[in-house]
Amino acid sequence: MAIELPKKQAVVVGVGWAGGIIASELTKAGIEVIGLERGGERTPDDFIMQKDELRYALDHELMQDLSRETQTIRNTTDMTALPMRQLGSYLLGTDVGGAGIHWNGQAPRFFPYDFQIQTMTLEQYGEGKVDEDITIQDWGITYEEIEPYYTKWEKMAGISGEQNEMTPEMSEEYPTPPMKESPAIRLFKEASSELGLHPHQRPSANLSENYTNPDGQTIYQCQYCSFCERFGCDYQAKSDPLITVIPTALKTGNFEIKTHANVREIGHEDGVATGVYYIDGTDDQEYFQPADIVIITTYVMNNTRLLLQSGIGQPYDPETEEGVVGKHYCYQIISGADGFFEDKKFNLYAGAGALGGGVEDYNADNFDHSDLDFIHGGVLGLHQTGNRPIDTNPVPEGTKSWGKEFKEASTHYFYRQLHIQSQGASLPYRYNYLDLDPTYTDENGDPLLRVTYNFTDQDRNLAKYQAERAMEIMEQMGADIVEEVNHATGDYDIVPYQTTHNTGGTIMGASSETSVVNNYSQVWDCENLFVAGASTFSHNGGNNPTPTVAALAYRAAEGILDYIDDPRQLVVDGN
Repeated sequence: MAIELPKKQAVVVGVGWAGGIIASELTKAGIEVIGLERGGERTPDDFIMQKDELRYALDHELMQDLSRETQTIRNTTDMTALPMRQLGSYLLGTDVGGAGIHWNGQAPRFFPYDFQIQTMTLEQYGEGKVDEDITIQDWGITYEEIEPYYTKWEKMAGISGEQNEMTPEMSEEYPTPPMKESPAIRLFKEASSELGLHPHQRPSANLSENYTNPDGQTIYQCQYCSFCERFGCDYQAKSDPLITVIPTALKTGNFEIKTHANVREIGHEDGVATGVYYIDGTDDQEYFQPADIVIITTYVMNNTRLLLQSGIGQPYDPETEEGVVGKHYCYQIISGADGFFEDKKFNLYAGAGALGGGVEDYNADNFDHSDLDFIHGGVLGLHQTGNRPIDTNPVPEGTKSWGKEFKEASTHYFYRQLHIQSQGASLPYRYNYLDLDPTYTDENGDPLLRVTYNFTDQDRNLAKYQAERAMEIMEQMGADIVEEVNHATGDYDIVPYQTTHNTGGTIMGASSETSVVNNYSQVWDCENLFVAGASTFSHNGGNNPTPTVAALAYRAAEGILDYIDDPRQLVVDGN
């Protein structure tokens, strides 16, 4: 029997970027909020002098314990899904701050094309351009509507960057200048320009200078130490929830965080959420936390799983294409080029998670797709994240993977190998979706989430095209050996490690018939329930998702405050 706790005005489930942003905005407005986090407490002090590659990068100190909770995965509906027993294609964060602690800090916006992809594709190319099983749809929001929230996020996080003619239009410049341009990045940008492209310094949450945000939180200048991805920043120079929105919310006195609180179910009656049920990991007791407003901001998979377990919304059926919960699960399409140099050496030990040059000429609909067998695209980037010693062994194809030859080659090319990566858009496919596994359960007896996913012809064609463009740039850079990198080949293509950029499952749209939430992240079928995060993306764009997660979280917070003021607002279904 669950023990019922005192009621709160709002409960936030998952205290990462989205949860922290919403909590900070609500608490600044005087709303009492409790945050439930299934992981433990984290503070910036935890990461002082913790540049331990083995502990964090390889042993995944900050990631979810898959022995306690995981997902099952299969490629097609006629396969048996099996539990993911080791972290591979993506890394699931845990603890206060979530994946916002161990992200790289790459902070680009999505394009106007992303938010109106169906409308713009039809207008530009007509019917028949997209396979009928590639189920693209508009998000129910335009770039012009979301743009002010991007700006608000960038000011809060102090984003360092620069705009050019191929990046989305901005109403204001980035609050801090772009990061340093290393020789490797300069070479990439010069070669791209020689090919008629438009390179720029990538937007970064690793800050180029000290910055105090509008909430009074200070983020410090990046030291280019190379320990960003999979690490917490001990310099407090990478914008993350622990040094920005979470302390802002706590400072109000209206925010309480409960750790080791694993939420299992959302309580609801007659289309109204009543609170959440959770297991306390410290005493294994189940509690019910009642609240006037319930806000789900966990990772993509768990957002969807909680709605399915709670019986909120109709589960998606790929055969009939009815239902919406679990629909449009997308990943990311990674390809590119490796270049090996004999006469050039680069200081690749120094770096930062978002230090890099980018080319957006082949992203979104920035180039003509009339004669191409795919739509959308992706950013081409050369990033200098820093070569850490254990996991960096670049050698040309055909080199033995052991012994004297391998050692000599890996030592020789450690400072002589560069990589250009395309981060391609992942578009929804009818048979890529999320549901509850009928066989496997977690430690509490709840069904695991089942992921059904494989790359499509759209994905493979995009990846091949982008790899060819990356090779052209690498050749222009003067590499002696140029090799194609493509993770979207073969029949079954999910290979470690590509990105942690999962999206979809509780998608946003203009109608309850085609989406789970409206453009304020409010659930159509449960008016005081809001779901925020990348699970609301109707597809994954050709850029990193975090800034769009953040922008939509700011918009959700605005919607929640409007709803609290007048519950008749926001829920408007066009059908």
